[in-house]
Formats: sequence, C-alpha cells, structure tokens
Amino acid sequence: MDYLTDALKKYADFTGRATRKQYWMFVLFYAIIYAVLAVIDVLLGTLFLAVVYSLVFLIPNISIAARRLHDTGRTGWWQLIGIVPVIGLIVLIFFLVQESQDDNEYGPRPESA
Repeated sequence: MDYLTDALKKYADFTGRATRKQYWMFVLFYAIIYAVLAVIDVLLGTLFLAVVYSLVFLIPNISIAARRLHDTGRTGWWQLIGIVPVIGLIVLIFFLVQESQDDNEYGPRPESA
C-alpha cells in the first residue's frame, strides 16, 4: 500500500525517476481498488465510485508513468504513443517494463525498493 501512497505524495511531480517495482505495484493496487469499486457500483446500480476514483487518480497515473519512462531514459511524452490503437499500447507497455538505466539526464538511478 506504500506504493499507492508514495505515488499520491508525488501526484503532480513529473520529474525524477520511478523503479519498475514502484510503477507496477502502483498499477496493481490501483487495479485492485478499481475492481472492488466497480463491483460495488454494479451492486448499487451506479457508476459514481469507479468514475470518481479514476478521475482522482488520473494525474498520479500520468505522473508515475512519466517517472517510470524517465527511468528507462525516455521523456514522459512517450505516453502519448498509447493513443495509437493496439500497436501504441504494446510499445508503451514494452517501454514501461524495461530495466532501469544507470544515471541519466533525469537523475541518478533509484535504489530498488
């Protein structure tokens, strides 16, 4: 759960780097909580909880992905490749799963958490 709170503390920080573990643990916790809220929404017959949760976490999602891309030596603007149907999403996921680079223009290599 620390990964989720750490991302929220840096919710609008698009500088620096995030390790592979930090990013994917954030995605895991985000997806689990979203799934639980979606089930609650279905049971209640609303869309309110899941939509509000998605909107609240929109900026933190973008910022942690930018920091993860910085860790692989790419600019955060590479997230826009996800707009391209199918191929763009595959390329973006490929970039996000790559290993961390040594020190680069975005800062020193973060310690593995």
